[in-house]
Amino acid sequence: MTQTLLLLGALSIGAATAGDALRITGPFTHDNLSIFLLHDKKPVTGKRYITLQEAMMQRKVVVHETGSVNQLEVENLSDDEIFIQSGDIVKGGKQDRVLKDDLILESRSGKVPLAAFCVEHGRWTKRGAESTAAFEASNDSLAAKSMKMAVRAKSDQREVWDKVAENQSRLSAVLGASAPAAVSPSSYQLTLENKVLKDMSGEYQKSLERIIEGKPDVIGFVFAINGKINSAEMYASNDLFKRLWPKLIKAAAVEATSERGKSAQPAVTTAAVKGFVERTEAAQGTERTLSKREQVVTRDSKEGFAYESRDKGQVVHRSLVAK
Repeated sequence: MTQTLLLLGALSIGAATAGDALRITGPFTHDNLSIFLLHDKKPVTGKRYITLQEAMMQRKVVVHETGSVNQLEVENLSDDEIFIQSGDIVKGGKQDRVLKDDLILESRSGKVPLAAFCVEHGRWTKRGAESTAAFEASNDSLAAKSMKMAVRAKSDQREVWDKVAENQSRLSAVLGASAPAAVSPSSYQLTLENKVLKDMSGEYQKSLERIIEGKPDVIGFVFAINGKINSAEMYASNDLFKRLWPKLIKAAAVEATSERGKSAQPAVTTAAVKGFVERTEAAQGTERTLSKREQVVTRDSKEGFAYESRDKGQVVHRSLVAK
């Protein structure tokens, strides 16, 4: 049965005031993955961004290799503003990378520094027909909360490598075959392209990808795996959420696949989702300035870790990871 709950208080994705509210519906479930949708009380008409994935497919942006493991450069060639999300993976270059922070890339930006971590240990040469000067695609994002924490909370390259290897090992056990690719066993991106994994995780996607259709007020979701709350993602508008949804549901499906076979807890309720979001959002925040227009606020509590990006003071994205 689908449940509905009103989430009160300062949880509206925009500039919240008392009385703002998000409505929770769900769960929508396939196997061990349950999704709760977050609906904004009012239609949101914030700025319109395109995603990094869209921009790379349309050749509106170039992500340049710099020869530095933890520093790339990105250049917007278009008149659009591009939303780059923490956890986006860029494929190619001298090593596949994951991007550290959210970034709003202004139109005709010129080259802008882009903090990153390596998600492919060892390679520093050309791979197949890929360019070593730039990256060719950003079709995937981190699909494990342990890796999100390594990137956003710990900001530790060794921790990122360790969590990639840990996740690959877990996926191999579930798939009953080697998850890493022979051409570059350490590449997390190539692991995500594993055919057996894509077939298994694709069943989740087929079952759940259409749950947002006909719901123009949905601005985010919370998901649980095996009866445990995992993560939440919230955005400034339905438009941005819809653009990112294919990548988001894909990542959630991969993580659910990696957790198959584990014992399940009682089903998560909307009340539990509400409590998780409220308590994680209530923790004291630490602000970090990324640019003249952008800030990141992080909150760390016993229950979860919150990552919030702002564009000129307006919240664009909130990501919560349960501990």
